[in-house]
Amino acid sequence: MSLLRRRKHPFNESFRKPEKEHENGDFSYESKRKKIAYEHEEERPLSKWSCFDTWCWLIGYVCVTWWFILFLYNAMPASFPKYVTEVITGPLPDPPGVKLRKLGLTAKHPVVFVPAAVTGGLELWEGRKCAPGLFRKRLWGGTYGDVYKRPQCWVEHMSLDNETGMDPCGIRVRPISGLVTADGFGSGCFVWTTLVSNLARIGYEEKTMFMAAYDWRLSFQNTQVRDQTLSRIKNNIELMVATSGGQKVVIIPHSTGALFFLHFMKWVEAPPPMGGGGGPYWCSKHIKAVVNIAAPFLGVPKAIPLFLSAESKDISLVRAIAPGFFENDIFQPQILQHVMRLSHSWDSTVSMIPRGGDTIWGGLDWSPEEGYSCDQKREMKNSTLVTNPARAKSAISLTRSANFGRIVSFGKDVAEAPSNDIDRIDFKGAVKGHRAENRTCRDLWTEYHGMGFEGIKAVADYKTYTAESIVELLHFVAPKMMTRSTAHFSYGIADNMDDPKYKHYKYWSNPLETTLPNAPEMEIFSFYGTGLLTERAYIYKLSPTAECHIPFQIDSSTNDEETCLKGGVYSVDGDGTVPVLSAGFMCAKAWHGKTKFNPSGIRTYLREYRHSPPTTLLEGRGTLSCAHVDIMRNFALIEDVIRIAAGASGEELGGNRVHSNIFKWSEKINLQL
Repeated sequence: MSLLRRRKHPFNESFRKPEKEHENGDFSYESKRKKIAYEHEEERPLSKWSCFDTWCWLIGYVCVTWWFILFLYNAMPASFPKYVTEVITGPLPDPPGVKLRKLGLTAKHPVVFVPAAVTGGLELWEGRKCAPGLFRKRLWGGTYGDVYKRPQCWVEHMSLDNETGMDPCGIRVRPISGLVTADGFGSGCFVWTTLVSNLARIGYEEKTMFMAAYDWRLSFQNTQVRDQTLSRIKNNIELMVATSGGQKVVIIPHSTGALFFLHFMKWVEAPPPMGGGGGPYWCSKHIKAVVNIAAPFLGVPKAIPLFLSAESKDISLVRAIAPGFFENDIFQPQILQHVMRLSHSWDSTVSMIPRGGDTIWGGLDWSPEEGYSCDQKREMKNSTLVTNPARAKSAISLTRSANFGRIVSFGKDVAEAPSNDIDRIDFKGAVKGHRAENRTCRDLWTEYHGMGFEGIKAVADYKTYTAESIVELLHFVAPKMMTRSTAHFSYGIADNMDDPKYKHYKYWSNPLETTLPNAPEMEIFSFYGTGLLTERAYIYKLSPTAECHIPFQIDSSTNDEETCLKGGVYSVDGDGTVPVLSAGFMCAKAWHGKTKFNPSGIRTYLREYRHSPPTTLLEGRGTLSCAHVDIMRNFALIEDVIRIAAGASGEELGGNRVHSNIFKWSEKINLQL
């Protein structure tokens, strides 16, 4: 009872006055009661401050502060945030729609938006027992509250059947229709909202704008098989042309939406039952221009680590900062393997595998971007100061360049070694088998379970992979995914476009194995951002927990500033997701003029936008950002889009505008046109 003490009488004993005695010498009854109470006073515990009290006060303080700030925010005038921003940064420019309306521009051509994979909303129409009360609730593109409440159930409903690539039994998830489907991606993340609102400022409304919503998880042809999506888009375009006095539409695809619409243009003119039966001149009659934004025409290297290890540059950086985080038994199965399960069931992600093989992306000893320096300031300084040709040649020879053609290398030494010094053992003949250890591991299903340790070792012993051998590698490590996907996509280069096999829909979304429509009056634009480091190649290693989990991972410990290597990832110029080579090569060379890929000579234009980050936090993501999604809010891009929709041609827009080395890199690619 060390924490307890007796409460003392308020007066000292010496100052007590004795009670008056009775005649017989005894104290009175009252005095006896007080004496007994004093001598036998009960012990009482002291109050003590606990951690629980501290947390209660802290939570109360945070709640009160939050509600007070919220009250002030709702009470202040709507123009107050803008006023504060202008005081700090100066007057804000007019939005593009306001600016162009003052110049007299009005709505002319109907506009069709084609959203990217991942940015379109999906809702539940039929679910299993774990999803009560979610009928027509957003499973994708909303607040994601149910993801946190029941993640296993959410993954089960978002995954597709591994054999068919369609809905699993008892589950129906469908795209949300209307402009609202892709306005934003999650809470507070815009996508199309800024562009739509600026088009509205020059007179556009819902009858002259259409969002071509589709289930981006499916292969492009399967969107027609299951939902008749391609037929709906065809009918809506025909209706918009008819109700606008014959004005052709302007198509605005974003990211993988460009590949989807490339497939659509072949489908709509192909005869049924494989095609839409629109005839060979349907595109010429109905489409004025296709304005592709951040289009990955030739795929992206970023898709490779998604399939191999469910990773990206961001995951690699987390590993570098907190080693062992994703290998923890709690986090690793709950994050990376869920991502792998989803990515291996979505056919849309397979459409992002790099196309064109070594001819486009480079081989063991070369790449189009060879000599690229990620330090742009240093590169400009060197090019300015070194004016003597001999000295310039010497400076270039002394600068080490990454072997970007080696998309995956097991070890930094392999990535840098001369190709003749690399001892490679072919993995395709390795014996594969189930791993018994997985019966005791708490992991989800992945195709790695069927590889066996010999198969995993064989992959690492091949040392390094280029764009062509990457496709073979994926067939080895994920045979079910690749068997299903190769029925819908192709990754090569066509030698003879007259070959009847190229009439099959699997080639329609590959710009190197299909032709543009016969529409000489149509224009094709490629708008994309530059100035951001974008993933191009990777250093891999075997995972220390390979017996239970994903057997490969990016080696985040490898860095080399001179060769643009950070956290196991080599980077080149791009928008943070799509390299310049993928977004710009088709319009810069393969489609430029009359070529075998562009037989009618459709005019093509490149418009690059140099990334400029926001100067203050008040600007949010900024209006000059050119990151893969943020570019949808870029004022310069929006102004160009509005001018095209209002009737401007590519020449009236100013023709090509290039900041990168896309023309130089395109010339290095030996492609017969």
